Amino acid sequence: MSDASQILKDFETQYVPQINQTLQQLNDGWIDQPILQSAMTYSVNAGGKRLRPLLTLAVLRTYHDQPTDGQLMAASALELLHTYSLIHDDLPAMDNDPLRRGVPTNHMKFGAGMATLAGDGLLTLAFEWLSKAAIPDAQQLALVRALSHAAGPAGMDAGQAQDISSEHLQLNIDQLADLHRHKTGALLHYAVEAGCIMAEVNGEERQGLLKFADQFGLAYQIYDDLLDVTATTEELGKKTHKDADEEKNTYPGLFGVAGTKDRLKQVVSDAEAQLVALNHATGRDFSLLNAFCSYFKIKE
Repeated sequence: MSDASQILKDFETQYVPQINQTLQQLNDGWIDQPILQSAMTYSVNAGGKRLRPLLTLAVLRTYHDQPTDGQLMAASALELLHTYSLIHDDLPAMDNDPLRRGVPTNHMKFGAGMATLAGDGLLTLAFEWLSKAAIPDAQQLALVRALSHAAGPAGMDAGQAQDISSEHLQLNIDQLADLHRHKTGALLHYAVEAGCIMAEVNGEERQGLLKFADQFGLAYQIYDDLLDVTATTEELGKKTHKDADEEKNTYPGLFGVAGTKDRLKQVVSDAEAQLVALNHATGRDFSLLNAFCSYFKIKE
């Protein structure tokens, strides 16, 4: 295991349990209807890498010591919103997926109507958590503004709409990058931005971190496209080879598997180079954030 992979593994070992413990607050009176609570907690507790809140916490750890309980709650709010997006993405009216994280999708277990409501509940509860997290009021407002922009019709929602409307059409590389900048990249951009807000990182240093976030988000989507054609259902915990079957626009569809691997390597290298430039400019150690790039393991 490389040093970067070990750094990331150690960080996950320390903070994924803390994120999961924070998410257990869903059982503490936030939801008033039993079947709705079951549906909401079912998908939140189904597992997942917790990558987005981990990115937020990694920015905080780069600038501060241990995150506070309030910062953990604010970071974990993003996982609520991310889970909503997965529930809705899997619905029959969207991708109609039967499997997510190795278990039946929410609508397969609770029905499409209740799954829709579970997603709605998680989406709105994410903002309630941000507004009640024990962090300064100005940071609460900044996080609400940033997340509503990232998740809404200027961000992820726009990307989802573009994804649906462009099925059976051939996008060029610039159009595909724009689609994924919204659909996938927006929440990863916010994850780093949230860390910057709570760590009070501003100016050129903040802009540099957000450039890293955008490269990381692009790499994440390229990697996801690649896994859809190279991994198995058992490895991913969801159905594979769906993108080509549904004539979705993907990087392997444009560049082939070998070309997609080359592009992924270049984007990851660009993300790492951004952190190197920040290190030279500030003298700060960005090895923890750099370790997140080891997430993209390519099978040769």
